[in-house]
Amino acid sequence: MASTTTDPRTDRMQDEPPSGRQPREAGTLGAAARSERQPLARLGSLTGVRILGTGCYVPDRIVRNEDLRELGYDADWIVQRTGILERRRAAPEQATSDLAVEASRQCLEQAGLHPDELDLILLATMTPDMPAPSTACALQHRLGATAPAIDINAACAGFIYALVTGMQFVKTGCCRHVLVVGSDVMTRIVDPEDRKTFPLFGDGAGAVVLGRGSREQGFLSFTLGADGSGNDFLCMPTGGSREPITHAALDARRQYVQMDGRSVFKWAVRTVQESIRDVLERASTTVDQIDLFVLHQANIRIIDALVADLAIPRDRVLVNLDRYGNTSAASIPLVLGEGQRAGRIGRGGRILVAGFGAGLAWGAGVLEW
Repeated sequence: MASTTTDPRTDRMQDEPPSGRQPREAGTLGAAARSERQPLARLGSLTGVRILGTGCYVPDRIVRNEDLRELGYDADWIVQRTGILERRRAAPEQATSDLAVEASRQCLEQAGLHPDELDLILLATMTPDMPAPSTACALQHRLGATAPAIDINAACAGFIYALVTGMQFVKTGCCRHVLVVGSDVMTRIVDPEDRKTFPLFGDGAGAVVLGRGSREQGFLSFTLGADGSGNDFLCMPTGGSREPITHAALDARRQYVQMDGRSVFKWAVRTVQESIRDVLERASTTVDQIDLFVLHQANIRIIDALVADLAIPRDRVLVNLDRYGNTSAASIPLVLGEGQRAGRIGRGGRILVAGFGAGLAWGAGVLEW
């Protein structure tokens, strides 16, 4: 869910870290943390698994920057600070599972699979249809599948977490086909009165289905990481067991996403850069050997910073942020699906994927298609 921006009224980064709290200064967890405990980032590889099909879905309604003028937003400021021109908004009757169903059906059709051939369904989301039961179970029922189904909540890093999990089930032989979906209706959880978050997010869903592949296919390397010391940099405080919904909480608008933009930006650029270097090194691969970079679509300034710091050729970076905004867990599978349909992704292509968001959580990998 990591996005960040500045306030148009002051042109300064907002939400300084709380007094006494600073984001970690270096590396995955910071130099001090490394000396005190094992890093929470884990490196590995998962080959022999391939993506059999992809699917994408975004709602019909387009909300352009100009449409936000009546709420007091400056359209030019939004695109300059975020790179977003428009985003999609779900219809009132649409929930996360509705978007997920559409992307999943498209994915299964491309792969030539029937829902009853699925052995596991993993749904990455931070906007479930309801707190319980899991939205993955609703997706399973709607698809007409019979496979076990669970939700994974790692916010904007959720799809990579789910993808690694699904690949492990295929790799070990426990499953033949695993459906991995990222779906979020972010426009329901952002505050129209919060200029720092409201223009950033959109709704969408993306899906892949996994099956057995060659020894060269799959993740040549991957990393997953988490740093819970930054859990309040990006969060929804109200609605859980720690802070149940009350009239006071609603009056304070704590049911919406709260973001410390400056801290998230610094953390994202630093941590994602390091995770990309880690997976490239483990895969014995250089930036020049990567065909395409699929980065979480949070903010164009984060993408620009990574491109500059890592000397990534700009024409190898797929971007749909301008059309969809930050779609959280749907971000990466939407880019993958659109890239495949545009002919940019095909058999043997080497792709670097990287996601990051609330938790703080992140993941990256070098993927052989």
